[in-house]
Amino acid sequence: MDRRQPPLLRIPLLLVSCAFALVASSASARADEVTDWNVIAIDVLSLAGHNNIVMTRGLAMAHLATHDALNTIDRRYEPYLYDRRAEPGASAEAALAAAMHDVLLGALPGFGSPEQHAKAKEKVEAAYAAALAKVPDGRAKQDGIVIGQAAAAAMLTLRKSDGATATVAYTPGTQPGKWRPHPNPVPANPPITDAAAASGNQPAMLPQWGQVMPFTMRAPWQFRLPSPPALTSELYTRDYSEVKRLGGKLSSARTADQSEMSRFWYEGSPQGWNRIGRIIAAKRGLDRWEHARLLGLLNAVIADGYIAGADTRYLYNFWRPVTAIRAGDSDGNDATAGDPAWETFMNTPPLPEYPSTHSVCGGAAATVMARFFGTDQMSFTMTSGPPFAGITRTFKNFSEAQEENGASRVYSGIHFRNSTVAGITQGEQIGRQAFAQYLQPYRP
Repeated sequence: MDRRQPPLLRIPLLLVSCAFALVASSASARADEVTDWNVIAIDVLSLAGHNNIVMTRGLAMAHLATHDALNTIDRRYEPYLYDRRAEPGASAEAALAAAMHDVLLGALPGFGSPEQHAKAKEKVEAAYAAALAKVPDGRAKQDGIVIGQAAAAAMLTLRKSDGATATVAYTPGTQPGKWRPHPNPVPANPPITDAAAASGNQPAMLPQWGQVMPFTMRAPWQFRLPSPPALTSELYTRDYSEVKRLGGKLSSARTADQSEMSRFWYEGSPQGWNRIGRIIAAKRGLDRWEHARLLGLLNAVIADGYIAGADTRYLYNFWRPVTAIRAGDSDGNDATAGDPAWETFMNTPPLPEYPSTHSVCGGAAATVMARFFGTDQMSFTMTSGPPFAGITRTFKNFSEAQEENGASRVYSGIHFRNSTVAGITQGEQIGRQAFAQYLQPYRP
C-alpha cells in the first residue's frame, strides 16, 4: 500500500493490541459519549501545544478511529480503515473510549513541550477512567476495550509516517508578491503575553504541511488552485484597496458588525466548526453511530483543508496584506498606493497568504454538513470561544456561515478577498468528494 494514499477501500487489521459537552437544547436534543469526547479531544490537543492546524490531524485520527470502532459492533456505515467485527455484545461505550484514549495519546508526540504533554495526558487519563467507570465490569466491557484499542492501533500505524513531523527547508521571498515574515499590530490583537511573539515577524509555520498524507484526498495537490492574481491585475487592485480600507487597525470604514464578525471567527476552524456540528447534531437527536460518522467526516475534511491549502500556499508563496500595503509603492502597480505605517486589525498568522485556509476549512465543513443533513437550510445560533469568547451570532444556513467565515479574514486585514473565495471553492471540492466516497451507509 502507498502510505501517502488514504485508504479508499477497507483494509484488514493492522495491529491488535468525562466531562460532558454543552449543546443547544431542544425537545430532541441530546449529547452522547461521541460528542463528549469531541470536546475533550479539542481540549486535550490544545493543552498539548497543538496549534489549530496540527490539532486537525489528531481530531481526524481520533474521530475516524471511533467511527470504525463503533461499526465493528453494529455495522451501519462502511469503515474508514479498520474492518473487523467485534465479539457479540461488546460495549460501544468502552470501545469508543478506548479508541479515543489511545489515538489522542498517540497523536501527541512531535508538537508541544513535555510539560504540555503531561497536562494533556492527565486530562485524557481522567476522562478515560470516568468513561470506563460508567460501564459495568465484565466480558462486554473488555471486548469493547479490545476492539477500540485495535481500531486506534490501526489508525496510529497508518499515520506514523504521514509527514506531519518532517523537516522541510523554507526560504522567505524578497521580491514583490512573495511572502516574508510580517509584523502584528501594536499592541497585538488578540493580546499575546510573550513580547517577542507579540511583535510578529515569525518564520513560516509548518512548511511541511502541504506534503502531509491526506485523509480523503488522493494527494495534497488533488485540488490545487491556480496562481493568485498578478500584482498589476484589476482583481488584485480591487482586493488590495478593499483590505486596505476595511482591514486596517484604524479603519473608519469597517462597521461594528464587521469587527464583531472578525472576532467571532478568529477562534479557529477546528473549534468553531466542531461546535457547529455538535449544535446541529443535538437539534436532530442523532445517536452514537450518526455522531461518529458526522464528526469523522467533518474532521477529515477540515484536516484535508489545511493540507490542500498548505500545498497551494507554499507553491505560490504569496505575500500577506500587511507586507503588500507597506510595499505598495514598489509592486509595479500605479493603482496600489503604499502605506508604510499600515497595521492589520488582527494578528496575521505566519504563513503565505493564498489561499485562506480558514476559508478552505469552512467550505469543506459546510459542504459536508449540508450533505449529511440533506439540506443547506439549517439555521443555528453559536457563541464563540477564546480568544474572543462570548460573541453570539445566528445563521440561516451553512452557506451563510461559510461566507461570513471567509469574509471575516478580509475585515481582520489578514487576507485578500480572492483568497477567501478561492479557499471556499477548494474546500467545497474536498467536502463533496469526501462525502461521496467515505463512511457510506453499509449495504451487506
